[in-house]
Amino acid sequence: MGKKDRPKKNRYRAVIAIVIAGIVFLTFPRAEERNFRELLMEDAELELLDALCPVIAAAGDNGRLSVSGWIFPFLGYQSKTKTAQLAQENSDMVEKILLAEGRDEYTGMSGDDTEKNAPTDGRNLSLEGLARLENEQAGGQKSGQNGVAGGSETDGSSAASDREGQSSGGIETRPGDSQNETGDTANSSGIGDFTAFLPEKQRTYNWSELTSYDALVREFYAIDPATAADETQLNQKALLGRVLSVQKRTDDQPQILIYHTHSQETFADSIPGNAQTGIMGVGEVLAEILRKQYGYNVMHHMGQYDVEKRDYAYSNSLPALEAILKENPSIEVVIDLHRDEVAEGTRLVTEIGGKKMARFMFFNGLSRTRRLGDIDSLPNKNIADNLAFSFQMQVLCNEYYPGLTRRIYLKGYRYNMHLKQRYLLIEMGAQTNTYEECMNSCVPLAQMLDLELSGKTDFTLDPEKG
Repeated sequence: MGKKDRPKKNRYRAVIAIVIAGIVFLTFPRAEERNFRELLMEDAELELLDALCPVIAAAGDNGRLSVSGWIFPFLGYQSKTKTAQLAQENSDMVEKILLAEGRDEYTGMSGDDTEKNAPTDGRNLSLEGLARLENEQAGGQKSGQNGVAGGSETDGSSAASDREGQSSGGIETRPGDSQNETGDTANSSGIGDFTAFLPEKQRTYNWSELTSYDALVREFYAIDPATAADETQLNQKALLGRVLSVQKRTDDQPQILIYHTHSQETFADSIPGNAQTGIMGVGEVLAEILRKQYGYNVMHHMGQYDVEKRDYAYSNSLPALEAILKENPSIEVVIDLHRDEVAEGTRLVTEIGGKKMARFMFFNGLSRTRRLGDIDSLPNKNIADNLAFSFQMQVLCNEYYPGLTRRIYLKGYRYNMHLKQRYLLIEMGAQTNTYEECMNSCVPLAQMLDLELSGKTDFTLDPEKG
């Protein structure tokens, strides 16, 4: 080959390399989801580029990207543009998820609907039920003092700056501190000295009859239409096989944390402006029962993260909770106490021992929706323990106080439940209940918590023992 022919062949080689690289870039499967570096690191593309363009091979691994970007600038530009677009889309999706999570952990049910059996496949509510819910939502949003309960997928157009100014510090009551915000003791509300006699079991489950996923769902769960559970999460071994008891502390370090993501939730007879007649007051009653009757060290965090709007309430409260848990590593149990919102006219009430009590519900987030699948931006390594904790509490309540609890509700987001293995999100009654009804329910709830945490349960999977 003559010297004069070499430049011409090198130019042809370079042109061919550009054309082939462009074709590979444009046709490679799901290339729009890969950045330029990932594309070049594919073995086939590297071999092709090395063969056709020796200068890239000579550049070595560290120099490939810069040299390739210099030779094929349009590829580098497209890569940067697509990477930026994907980053923005991911950011927007996370923003929508956090907004929806903060606005809505309400069940969206009338109250009675959560008592109905799930369909035969046990994985979601019936299509008729879903259509009815959609019609209800289309007919008008729920009204109330604390915003509305929209669908699980909401418009995320609100800017992140909307979060500013919506959280505020709060008073915390610690072990030995029986004063609430108003200066009155929680015990002054008329619940007495918190003594409670543990009744005989009213029922005992025969677990041999509840071996299948469908049977467990029909007996214990209501699953939101926007999410999905499966057999890996809801099975007897996973739910009953975990030991979640704790050793009661003998020092003064807090062991249980009670807080309220939605501090502004109130009841039918709450006094406007008096937080102690809303969910925060009920939280202090529960804290006092656990302290005085059962000897647990309880911290009641009264931070408010939804004063103006419910938007981003969970992400607003997360930094404060992380700080509390870091400062108090002795905390082993976290309770996020809410009240649900149901259709006006629905009353979640039962009578136990001559007292009217608000029915309550355990609630779990699965970090998974039907549309998005597993939500990687909301990981929860404690989800198996979270599910087991609420399930075991539900079993105890059903055995000792049938009718006191509603079915465990499963919904799509995380709700800060990743913070601890023993984490309960509880919906205490609803906006149609009275403060006293909710206060009364704290007595059996505390009883069942003590049974669970002290290990005084007798769950068995042995069919012979039932």
